[in-house]
Order: sequence, then C-alpha cells, then structure tokens
Amino acid sequence: MPDYDYLAYRLATSLVVTFGVSVVTYGLVFLTPGDPAEIILTQQLDRQPSAAEIEAFRAEHGLDDPIPIQYLDWLTDVLRGDLGTSYYSDTPVSTLIVEALPPTLELALASMAVALAISIPVGVVSAVHRGTPIDYASQLGSLVGVSMPNFWLGYLLILVFALTLETVPVAGAGSVGHLVLPAVTLGSGMAAVVTRLVRSSMLEVLDEAYLDTARTKGLREQIVVYKHALRNALVPVVTVLGLQLGSLLNGAVVVEIVFQRPGLGTLLVDAVFERNYPVIQGVALFTAVVFVATNLLVDLTYRYLDPRVRLGGETA
Repeated sequence: MPDYDYLAYRLATSLVVTFGVSVVTYGLVFLTPGDPAEIILTQQLDRQPSAAEIEAFRAEHGLDDPIPIQYLDWLTDVLRGDLGTSYYSDTPVSTLIVEALPPTLELALASMAVALAISIPVGVVSAVHRGTPIDYASQLGSLVGVSMPNFWLGYLLILVFALTLETVPVAGAGSVGHLVLPAVTLGSGMAAVVTRLVRSSMLEVLDEAYLDTARTKGLREQIVVYKHALRNALVPVVTVLGLQLGSLLNGAVVVEIVFQRPGLGTLLVDAVFERNYPVIQGVALFTAVVFVATNLLVDLTYRYLDPRVRLGGETA
C-alpha cells in the first residue's frame, strides 16, 4: 500500500476510534446516578435547591434536551475547539486541562524513565544468561510486576518508604521527593512489560551470525551485546514504548488519587464525583486523542524503521 494511502487509512481509522470513544464516554456519563443539577446546586447554595432553580440550571446548560441532541451540540462545539465550561467555576475545560497536564506529563515521563532504567539492563542480562537462575528470577519479577495492581503497589510503597522509613513525602507535588513513589508505582508495570520484550528481542538477535563475526574480530562481549545486539533489538521496543506512553497517561488517574497529586487523573475523578459533565467529557476526549495519536505516530514510525511492514501483512 502506498505511503499516502496508508497514512489516509490510519487517519481515517483514528478518527473513527476517537468518535466511538466520544459516543461511549458521553453515553456512560448519563448513566451515573443522581441529577447533576440538584447535586451541583446543593453544593453551591449549601441547601436543597427548589424545583424552579433546578429547572433553570438544566435549561441554562442544555440538560433538559434529549441526550442525542446534547451530544450533537457538544460535538459541534468540540469541532470548533470548544470543550465546554465547568459547571462549578465557569472556567473553560480546555483551560483546566492545560493547567492539569504538566503534573501528569511529568509523572508519565518520570515513570517511563524508571521503566527504562529497570527493563533494559534486566532484559539484556536475562537474555544473555537465559536458562539460568538470573533469567528465571527476571521472568518471575516481570510476572509479578504485570500482575500487581498499581494502587496496591502504591499503598505498599507508602507504608514502607513514607510511613515506616520516612524517607520520602507521602502525598502532594512540588519536589523530586514527591515524584519518586508515584513514578516507581506507575513505572513498575511498564518495566515488567518492556523487560519481557527486551529479553525476547535480545534472544532473537543474539543468534544472528553478524554477532559471531563481531566476536571473531576481537570485540569484547560487552560491546557486542550492548552496542550491536541491543541496538537492533530495540526496534520493537520503541513501538511498545510509544503505546505505553498513552497507557501511562491513563494509569496516572489511579496513581494521582493514591498519592493525592494534582493532574488530569485528579481532575477527572473530582469531576465524576461532582457530576461535572463537561470536564468529564473533555478530559476523556483529550486522553483518547492523545492515546490514538500516539498509536498513529508509533505505527508510522515503525513503518519508517521497517519498510517491509504493510497493512494486512504485505511486504515491499
């Protein structure tokens, strides 16, 4: 498939996925129990609102229209670049997202750094020493890391390092110390996935004949492994790292709540409890767009790195 056709195809599928996410998210929001008008007015007025006040609020925000009409109105505004306005603060949702994004992005990048610092050396050592206790320990650790829920690991780290040893802050943000436990919590799951991938990629590369040629030239084993083998083994790893970046943004929701960090996750959870529909829909759509765009970029990058990759298994 020509590159332009492939690009058009991937853009089209990305738009379809994003549209589907917006429909599902918008519909699920209205399945949450409770009347948002009554809940919001009760908090704002600090008393039970009257029926007239509830009806006025619903009319002002279009909540008395049928759900399909509300969705079409919202989608029309989104296509114009307007994600809506918070019910509570009258602040544009786009502004709230921009303000909440830096802490979440900081956490995601720190988590990726932690994951790479663990997964690449462990994966390489596991592959080089395959079939040994080191290899078995690495695989067991990866299995535990994949299986362990982020929130459970977060509370465990808080118990050990924050409450018992008192070495790092428990919650909040603002310093490197506040970032350590959340980054380890979020990065451990990614490290487990990438470690297994690095190991399997290295096992394939280590059997290549060109490495034997490098050894016969007198190169040290460390240079053969880390300069020649690892460089070629990282091509599929780059693909997974791109996909995992989107997953890290989603995983930050749980981690930010556990460690009481500001960010998109906290913004979203607070909006759910407050029935702040525009914020819920805006954050969910933004996260979906980031995830879909990351997938698209990874696909195009992988296609560039390996021109043999074609839709449906075609080869050049």
